[in-house]
Amino acid sequence: MRQMWSPWRSQYIQSFKEDDAEDKSCFLCAAIRQGSDDESALVVNRRSHCFVIMNRYPYNSGHIMVVPLRHIGNLASLDDDELVQLMRTIRDASEVLKSVFRPHGINIGANLGREAGAGVPDHLHFHLVPRWGGDTNFMPVLADVKVVSESMSDTWRKLNEAFNSAHAKNE
Repeated sequence: MRQMWSPWRSQYIQSFKEDDAEDKSCFLCAAIRQGSDDESALVVNRRSHCFVIMNRYPYNSGHIMVVPLRHIGNLASLDDDELVQLMRTIRDASEVLKSVFRPHGINIGANLGREAGAGVPDHLHFHLVPRWGGDTNFMPVLADVKVVSESMSDTWRKLNEAFNSAHAKNE
């Protein structure tokens, strides 16, 4: 079996202190509160029970997260309305990613708990990462550099427009 190494991920995870769970400054909650300036918060879509935000440290262009509005850390705490809207938003977000980026595939997942790799264990969120054949290269291994091929502002604009267009079609 071959192994893939991502040393930047362990540095990110280790940057959190043990008592960070007690920290009240959740960047996801801050993005919810920011409201009027979605672009600087990287929020591309808001709904009644959840929102979609770009990952500030993306694995690939288009890496987004679907996040419940409530600051909760586990699936069991979601009520039925939140759960349904979260899953529908994940479905919609994957369709937006397909239309905007035309990936060959999409990774969808959640890390439940710090030991499972959650950078923000107390605020549940699902990652959607567009993937293409050959989207990995030698740069992260040899130079500790991840190449992302599009600016965050260009990506935000494309995703925000696609979500707005999809929403208009569904009304």
